[in-house]
Amino acid sequence: QVQVVQSGGGLVQPGGSLRLSCKASGSAFEIVAMAWYRQAPGKQRELVASLTEDGVTTYGDPMKGRCTIGRASAKNMVYLQMNSLKPEDTAVYFCNVDYGLVATYWGKGTLVTVSS
Repeated sequence: QVQVVQSGGGLVQPGGSLRLSCKASGSAFEIVAMAWYRQAPGKQRELVASLTEDGVTTYGDPMKGRCTIGRASAKNMVYLQMNSLKPEDTAVYFCNVDYGLVATYWGKGTLVTVSS
């Protein structure tokens, strides 16, 4: 059974930094890409950043230039380093794991609150 486990998040002051991590396990298939999305209250879910198995990164407009997605040392694990956080970055952040044509899975979400 596939598991997508997120860690990190919490409360941070404006201008601060946070690091989120996501680890996928339980599938016999290869991961095609892993990504982070976010959803603020009353808004649609939007892409923050994605990383393909080939190392190609894509950043969504909201946090472009302020975040970095990368592969962690553990297998099937990625992190999202977020810097210069703003109150409008407050949202629930979700990890997405894409196994291509097989399936895609979501983590349970991690609340990030940017407030003084």
